[in-house]
Amino acid sequence: MWISSFFVCDVFRQIWNGLTLPVDISALLFLRLHCFLSGVGVLSTDRMTWRPQYHSSKYRHVFGKPASKENCYDGVPITQSVHDNHLCAVNPRFIAVITECAGGGAFLVLSINHTGKVNPHHPKVSGHRGNVLDIKWNPFNDFRIASCSEDTTVKVWDIPDIEALRIITVPWKELQGHSRRVSLIEWHPTANNIIFSAGYDYQVLVWKLDVPEQVIKNPVRCISVHSDVVLSMSFNTDGSRLATSCKDKKIRVIDPRSGVLLQESDSKTHKASKVLFLGNLHMLLSTGNSLYNHRQIALWDLKDLSQSSYSEDLDGSSGVLFPFYDPDTHMLYIAGKGDGNIRYYEISSEKPYVHYLTEYRSPVPQKGIGVMPKRGLDVCSCEIFRFYKLVTAKSLIEPVSMIVPRRSDSYQEDIYPLTAANRAALTADEWISGRDKGPEMVSLRPGSELDSSAEHSHDPDCLDGPRASPDEDRSSTSHISNGELDSAPETEQEIRQLFYKQQEEIRRLKEQLLQKDTQIKQLELEIRNQRNSRDTL
Repeated sequence: MWISSFFVCDVFRQIWNGLTLPVDISALLFLRLHCFLSGVGVLSTDRMTWRPQYHSSKYRHVFGKPASKENCYDGVPITQSVHDNHLCAVNPRFIAVITECAGGGAFLVLSINHTGKVNPHHPKVSGHRGNVLDIKWNPFNDFRIASCSEDTTVKVWDIPDIEALRIITVPWKELQGHSRRVSLIEWHPTANNIIFSAGYDYQVLVWKLDVPEQVIKNPVRCISVHSDVVLSMSFNTDGSRLATSCKDKKIRVIDPRSGVLLQESDSKTHKASKVLFLGNLHMLLSTGNSLYNHRQIALWDLKDLSQSSYSEDLDGSSGVLFPFYDPDTHMLYIAGKGDGNIRYYEISSEKPYVHYLTEYRSPVPQKGIGVMPKRGLDVCSCEIFRFYKLVTAKSLIEPVSMIVPRRSDSYQEDIYPLTAANRAALTADEWISGRDKGPEMVSLRPGSELDSSAEHSHDPDCLDGPRASPDEDRSSTSHISNGELDSAPETEQEIRQLFYKQQEEIRRLKEQLLQKDTQIKQLELEIRNQRNSRDTL
């Protein structure tokens, strides 16, 4: 229960004029009034828990900057489909968007620099016999994209140079295994040529693409643990766990290699629609609806999915909420279908876990949204995230850059830690055989090269030598990711790798120190307020 500031001031005036109140109530009101006037925080009356008004963060002042009209993509025939997918996929070279097409399904591929008015006769990728429902770029090949359709197939396409692009109707690979339309596809985050597909037959199929056949009919694995249509899929950092949300409102955590169901949520207060792994925080985030049909976000501890660790109602709108998480900055972005705004938060591993920062507001609603990978951002302007909003009413794709305001135009080391590179850590056969490995890392500093760990992962001796067990490989991966090397650095790349990892460790320790200082100040203020309240009795 929260007491209005006007009511507190009125009671304070009555006490000042000589009226008396019970001791505990007067002390509490004095304390709450002091907190209100100082503006540093408020005490709740239910459990007397301290709720700080501000969260110290270098990303507190992040703002969204929409692109100018000439830097948007105008005249794009965006699909009218009501399917709740992003409908758009972006990489540093191309932007792909699902379009309206008579007599089958198609999507449009544009150069990332092809801004302005789009030719209405621009050639499309049109090889499906039904509407295209989802598209995803290969994270390790900027010229390869996968699509799924109502015609029950998944097709993988090779996109040539944009200047030589013509209508493409023949895919590089065609995957046939679903009995009903395919609604979702997802590439494995660290293994090359491994892709997952989910359809209306309640099946999740695992495909290996580096085979000689052009038409693949036998998936590597068929995951049959869902009782209804799968609504979203998300991998953890090394791809050893797959989280799914289903139309039955349950969240499931699955071993993607064996197809074994590891955990399942059965919450009565949250109906999940989309689910997302939060990097290495060992937490899941889901968006959906509450019992009262309010749009809601919820956090889940991977160790126990029986009850959410945190939940928050956002509003009463009906559009699906799309979550996006940046593991480098620990920022969470929430964009709603049909909304014009994008909320963003900072996630921490300690309570209260979710810290609201602010939101980007726009009167133009988005039907779908795409996200640029970190390696395609403009680091000179301190850009940390970039959205591509699909505005159906205007046939427009509008880029929106999330920028950290800094006075200097030079590279800002503290907001750009090592990020995932466009190079696979494992081959498809290695992953199928049981190996798990984190992503290859790269610095976003202009002119820097791929982290030396990428070279080790593709060394022929490492590939052909004796394979480590999954547990040993996972432990060795975490050993490197913590910034420790088995031996002293010898090459320039190893020295650079160690330097970047030490900088990241220093940044993390500084953030922890700042959080501890803030907690100490809050506790000191709480003690001082309690002493003042006793002195007034």
